[in-house]
Amino acid sequence: MNSILYLEDGTVFMGKAIGKKGITTGELVFNTSMTGYQEILTDPSYRGQVITMCYPYIGNYGVNHNFSQSKEIQVKGIVLKNIYNDTSHYLSEDSFTNFLEKNGIVGISGIDTRSITKKIRSKGTMKCVICNKNESISEIKNMLNSNDDKELVQQVSTPFIKRIEGKGPKVAVLDFGAKNNIIENLKYRNCDITVFPYNSSYENIMEIHPSGVLLSNGPGDPKDLNEIIPTVKKLIGSIPIFGICLGHQLLALALGGDTYKMKFGHRGGNHGVYDRNLDKAFITSQNHGYAVRKESLNRNVVEVTHVNLNDNTVEGIRHKKLPIFSVQFHPEGSPGPTDTAYLFDKFLKYMTL
Repeated sequence: MNSILYLEDGTVFMGKAIGKKGITTGELVFNTSMTGYQEILTDPSYRGQVITMCYPYIGNYGVNHNFSQSKEIQVKGIVLKNIYNDTSHYLSEDSFTNFLEKNGIVGISGIDTRSITKKIRSKGTMKCVICNKNESISEIKNMLNSNDDKELVQQVSTPFIKRIEGKGPKVAVLDFGAKNNIIENLKYRNCDITVFPYNSSYENIMEIHPSGVLLSNGPGDPKDLNEIIPTVKKLIGSIPIFGICLGHQLLALALGGDTYKMKFGHRGGNHGVYDRNLDKAFITSQNHGYAVRKESLNRNVVEVTHVNLNDNTVEGIRHKKLPIFSVQFHPEGSPGPTDTAYLFDKFLKYMTL
């Protein structure tokens, strides 16, 4: 079955339909990872987006439910060069095609993904439509305006408080779309975890008398969550805080900084980051389309601890007087190296001081 990928700038790509038969719209972005396609598709931070995978073969090691970062595929669509279903990996439980179909995801393969990536790098992220139904180009073009969802965090956050018992420090996780690996890293360190809905009040969070608060990753523009900033401000000075990705951006806003939308963002498993305090570089996993504006930070209060080695964007900050820090990358997302897991140990140390 044929399928169409229509871009906001009027570019049309023809390919083969994969996954569910239907139509989907979303923000078109690209990911440079060679592996981890299941983790990428189930990452709540990708909610509302259509992912172009740069690696030319996707699906070659199949699917295993243990690798998913949430209960379902979060992306709105997927664009591939080639899809591979003849898997032989001993952990494979299902084919990639079945995985897409079971989750109701519309996709397209047989596309020149290199061309799409070059276009996004040149023009920036843009809206797109994937359609494998019999629709005209003019009808497909009109569908672009249906992709203006600003309530992404509400869709991926837990609707109720969840407790995961442990013998270590009590951690309150403010869930903006937390990946499973964040929880697993806390469980590995024996933390007593309570996961709160994204819009929980300061009073509700502090009722459990936590030793620390983790502001999780999540999708969308941090400025769409202005109602969360007062809560984060109240937490500052009351308790150790660790922010990851969206949590990092919200912490920066609460500390008086600013954020901005990047041209095409950072998405992949090979982004170099320099830790100024350790004088050491790390290869990190990243997924974000927004960043903290360096010049907006109050240098008397906040120190930039990590910078991106490709474009010098802010990758980490810390409060100069309080046990508060955050990173833009994903220390729980091991792209091979697990070196950045030291940040969870740092959080644990802050909570036990």
